[in-house]
Amino acid sequence: MQPTIDQFAAALAASACEELTKALSRIKHCVDQLSDEQIWSRPSEAMNSIGNLMLHLTGNIRQYLVSGIGGEKDIRERPKEFSERGPIAKKELLARLKTVVAEAQAAIKKTPGADFLRPRPIQASTINGFDALFTSIPHFRGHTQEIIHMTRSLLGDRYQFAWTPALPAAKG
Repeated sequence: MQPTIDQFAAALAASACEELTKALSRIKHCVDQLSDEQIWSRPSEAMNSIGNLMLHLTGNIRQYLVSGIGGEKDIRERPKEFSERGPIAKKELLARLKTVVAEAQAAIKKTPGADFLRPRPIQASTINGFDALFTSIPHFRGHTQEIIHMTRSLLGDRYQFAWTPALPAAKG
């Protein structure tokens, strides 16, 4: 039997929500290893801090998924995501990011399959819900990797990996 668009959308929504959960977990793992001061440090004035990236991800996910897919009012102020210099405590930044991820996941899960095809205005262009997912989630993952790299650079040998694969014992 051919899956319906609602079944397809539900499967896609589950995968999208899982990707957001995994990325958020990796960000939390990094941020938990850093001080508030480290969160706001910048490699150079022309580069962003981890705090700025967290604000940016919060704004982007809210704009594309909570507003774009979920229909909530778009309240994003993108320039402030990058101009902020802190200190906003890491606990507060994580709380904001967790909240917006939960709101995005709820919006994704409640959207009927055919509604993903509906055009919607996001960031001065018109895209459908699938476009919004495939724009925002890879964006979230990309900045997650950037946060991991920045954390490793800040901590060096003190960085604690979330998981290390077990290697088979060498046969001698």
